[in-house]
Amino acid sequence: MSNLRNQVQLIGNVGNAPETKNFESGKKVCSFSLATNEYYHKEGEKIQQTDWHNVVAWGKQAELIEKYVDKGKEVAIRGKLTSRSYETQNGEKRFVTEILVNEILFLGNKEASEK
Repeated sequence: MSNLRNQVQLIGNVGNAPETKNFESGKKVCSFSLATNEYYHKEGEKIQQTDWHNVVAWGKQAELIEKYVDKGKEVAIRGKLTSRSYETQNGEKRFVTEILVNEILFLGNKEASEK
């Protein structure tokens, strides 16, 4: 049961080209935004609601994303929700919530997701 405590699963489309950073230690991190869509009807009209998620992957997952994922690609991810804070150059404190990827599954192709 402990694996169920902090688990996120999403299917969506990559919103921007993934950004990869390589560290001197040899570690690699890749980040991108993921758009998930939900549909509902209001007064007979179909409404689409899009939510955006910050996604981060390290190591092997980052290598796979760097190699195979582009903007618009449909992917399924499984990971955990993480939060962190940082200070801007102006001294303002900012908070970020991200999904740390444990698994990624490549779904449809880029051309199909753009149509």
